[in-house]
Amino acid sequence: MKYLLMIVSVALLFTGCIEQSPKVNKAPVKAKETNATSYVAPPPPKKHIKLKEVQDDNYSPEYMYPDDKYKKDKLVEAKGDSTAAEAIEKAAASMSRAECISMIGQEKFDKYTQMYGNEEASIKRCTLLKSIQKG
Repeated sequence: MKYLLMIVSVALLFTGCIEQSPKVNKAPVKAKETNATSYVAPPPPKKHIKLKEVQDDNYSPEYMYPDDKYKKDKLVEAKGDSTAAEAIEKAAASMSRAECISMIGQEKFDKYTQMYGNEEASIKRCTLLKSIQKG
């Protein structure tokens, strides 16, 4: 019994010390053949080029910043005493929140309200979109 106990303990010692992972045979790495061509500089030019000096003493503000010779288009003013901004404000006052939401949807209305800061600006945006769709 004594010998059996000693043989079992030695066998367990040997099995614990033996490497458990299988050995992996690594294949040698083959180098790829590269078709690298070396860079060849272009040949020098046949004609000798002489660089010109820069003359910066001929600065002229009239040449650099010419006046606009063409007539500028005049803005066509609306008849009456109201301007375009006032017309938009009047149209925005006539549009309601529900009408705006039905036109663009609740998600976009909330997005415009968050982007512009208040619902009045969102309603103005709806008015502009409505005028663009009509035009």
